[in-house]
Amino acid sequence: MKNRWIALYVENQVGVLAKVSGLFSGKSYNLQSLTVGTTEDETVSRMTICVTSDDVTFEQIKKQLNRMVEVIKVIDLTNVPIHMKEILFAKVKGCSLEEKAEVFQIAQVFNVEVADIGTDSVLLECKLTERRNNELITLLKSRFKHIEVVRGGAVAIESISTSCAGKTEYHRK
Repeated sequence: MKNRWIALYVENQVGVLAKVSGLFSGKSYNLQSLTVGTTEDETVSRMTICVTSDDVTFEQIKKQLNRMVEVIKVIDLTNVPIHMKEILFAKVKGCSLEEKAEVFQIAQVFNVEVADIGTDSVLLECKLTERRNNELITLLKSRFKHIEVVRGGAVAIESISTSCAGKTEYHRK
């Protein structure tokens, strides 16, 4: 069992997200992460999905997704060179002036933005890899008592410097 990544190009229509997520829940596959947004073509959305599975199950998932009418293209990103980031907001609450200074130092080391500051709180905005976000959360939890974390799913795109990837072409079924 390991994390597997899939990118789906789907028709940008009402209900497509529900159908895709329904396929996963109907087969009892747990999604680790799912993000979706429109592409340069407003009629097409791209989903980035992470699922934990074995090889056989993952092949079944890809085949089932390919059979869906609304799915234009399925790309297995698991073993492909990619660029991937996850957005995360971390709010450190109940800070003294010294603790705020420490939060600013941590933000500088992790190269994250201080998005907002209050009388006793600091809000960090992070666009890092999942691993680096995990490291930041672990550090914040070890140093401060009151932490609030909100994470978005990861988005990924194939690398262009290590592959022959060019302009994405959508091949509708």
